[in-house]
Order: sequence, then C-alpha cells, then structure tokens
Amino acid sequence: MITPFDRKAARRRRHRRVRVELKGTARRPRLAVYRSLHHVYAQVIDDESGRTLAAASTLQLRSGAKNLEAAAAVGRAIAEKARAAGVTRVVFDRGGFLYHGRVRALADAAREAGLEF
Repeated sequence: MITPFDRKAARRRRHRRVRVELKGTARRPRLAVYRSLHHVYAQVIDDESGRTLAAASTLQLRSGAKNLEAAAAVGRAIAEKARAAGVTRVVFDRGGFLYHGRVRALADAAREAGLEF
C-alpha cells in the first residue's frame, strides 16, 4: 500500500533536524521564519532565556498581499525592530522551508536593512 506524502510532517522533520544544531543566544539570537498559505511571520528569539526580542508579520503590517513584496516588507520590519532591541547579528532559521521565494525575499530584505547573518 502506498502512503500519501504528508507535506507538513516532512517540513516538521526538516525543521527538527536543523534545530539540533541551530541555537539562538543572547549575543546572536535566532531569526525564525514561518510561512503559512496567507501570511509570513518572523521572530528574533533568544533561546537561552526563551524570550522573543522582536516580531513582525504580514498581519501586523496589514498587508493583504501574500507575495514577495509583502515578505520583503516583513524582512525590513523585523530588521528595524531587532536593531531597536540592540540586535545586529542573528542566526537564520528557515523553519524547514526551502530557501526560495518568500523566505528568501524576507532574508534578503532583512540583510539589506542591517541584520547580519
């Protein structure tokens, strides 16, 4: 019997595998990205203390779009909020998603806005 491919479970497996090595510290927090069907979310997280230092999403930006421009706007917003919180260097956590499309647009915009990773 052929079992159907579960896309969400596969992403969770990839994310769990990457997270074994990837940790956010106080000196270099983790920039976590989540991409849903309609929105893009980003958080800067200090895993040692379990605190979210900055967060941005297309929901907060009131962007009805779900395209590359909306993802880039989230990248610029998260970089601005992170710099306001005193963070300039981060570790990029793509959350098991491919580094392509909206995830890449967010990362490129965050780099251009001043985050180093």
